[in-house]
Amino acid sequence: MKLNGKEKFSYGLGAVGKDMVYMLSASYVLYYYQDILGVSAVAMGVILLVARIFDAFNDPFMGVIVEKTKTRWGKFRPWLMIGTLLNAVILFLMFAAPPALSGSGLVAYAAVFYILWGVTYTMMDIPFWSMIPAFTESGKERENLTTLARSCAGVGSALITVITMIAVPALGKLFLGNTEAAREVERCGFQWFALIIAVLFVIMIGITCLNIKEKSTVDLNAPSVKQMFRALVSNDQAMTVVITIVLINCSLYITSNLLIYFFKYDIGGTNWNDSYVLFNTFGGAIQILSMMIFYPLLRKAISALKVFYVSAVMAVGGYLVLLAMMFMGLTNVYFLLIPGFFVFAAFGMLTVLTTVFLANTVDYGELKNYRRDESVTFSMQTFVVKLASGVAAMIAALALNFSNIQQDTAADVAQLAAENSYGPSLVILRMTMTILPVIGLLAATWIFAKKYILTDEKLTEINHTLQERRKEAVQ
Repeated sequence: MKLNGKEKFSYGLGAVGKDMVYMLSASYVLYYYQDILGVSAVAMGVILLVARIFDAFNDPFMGVIVEKTKTRWGKFRPWLMIGTLLNAVILFLMFAAPPALSGSGLVAYAAVFYILWGVTYTMMDIPFWSMIPAFTESGKERENLTTLARSCAGVGSALITVITMIAVPALGKLFLGNTEAAREVERCGFQWFALIIAVLFVIMIGITCLNIKEKSTVDLNAPSVKQMFRALVSNDQAMTVVITIVLINCSLYITSNLLIYFFKYDIGGTNWNDSYVLFNTFGGAIQILSMMIFYPLLRKAISALKVFYVSAVMAVGGYLVLLAMMFMGLTNVYFLLIPGFFVFAAFGMLTVLTTVFLANTVDYGELKNYRRDESVTFSMQTFVVKLASGVAAMIAALALNFSNIQQDTAADVAQLAAENSYGPSLVILRMTMTILPVIGLLAATWIFAKKYILTDEKLTEINHTLQERRKEAVQ
């Protein structure tokens, strides 16, 4: 039975809420603890990376737990709701560090709650994406729902990107009144903003759980942990997509982590926040358009594989133009929107494509291994995206440490920018947020082109073979 409009809307709404939470953590937890609370950039980088290594063990086991779950509500929705409720609470606490904490106590607080955030996010993210192959037919319906979900997730990410640095100062001033302590305003603002996002998250996922049910007719026998790891290793196409996702997302998160520092300490000025919000608003709109309009239009004309390569070229070109503009002194936000268009549009389409490619590997894995391991395959997506954010945060933290960019040196950095003089602080910042992403994108494209074989024709062939195999099994 085809999905109806209510089901599509409910699933898309859940994707909006889920990625609002993820983007708030991925883009602002480093800034919150390092720039506002004063935790060492290196300490934060280590925390974020260690948390992701911990997830290397946590995520596949969560996939196993989901596979073994049997309830009257199915195996996905219970974990989706439980994980959402816990993650919402942890998100609020992560951005509500007690003012009395400092030094090692604050570092420990950040470490505990960030690791807990990762664990609880895994609890809901794996079942959320695992539901796609379980309640859609293979082929066009699955690709269309994936595109819709990723587009809605992009809306959630874009909303956070656009409104965070508008809402945070406004909420801080609302609850603290007129004060010149900018850090205290931001600290209070983040706490209330996180609470609002957490509540919206629970409501949106709640609607998803009420209206979505798995419809898969495939009978799954719960495998052992050893079998699950073997299935992952033996699915070479899943591993290819996983590596591609790591490299692409690492490139994206390096830029997103450093972007606020670029506008605050490189471009600087009293209106830096306005420029940052404008750039993010434009970028968020382009990402949404690329997922909802640009990708479907291109997909009608060319294959998904060709759209992938077009997107990679767009992103690399945009980064190189951005770097050239930086060193030419063209740091006016309106000039930066030109390369920003290509970078944001490319990442929007790549986000959709990598999920589509990963969903396709479920069918390939069933053909090769005689198992349909949705949860395990999609647990890898959860892990690798968080791994990429951890690696990117560590790289960004090291760049901040070596460039010595922080609030206390803002005046020195601003003076360099005003004199059009490129000291080591600005050079490190600019090179890290442009050249490293270019390297990551080129590596991802090379690996993907060399290893990925699931063309549209190949997928049709696999689908036909699986249908024949299932008919024979019934007989």
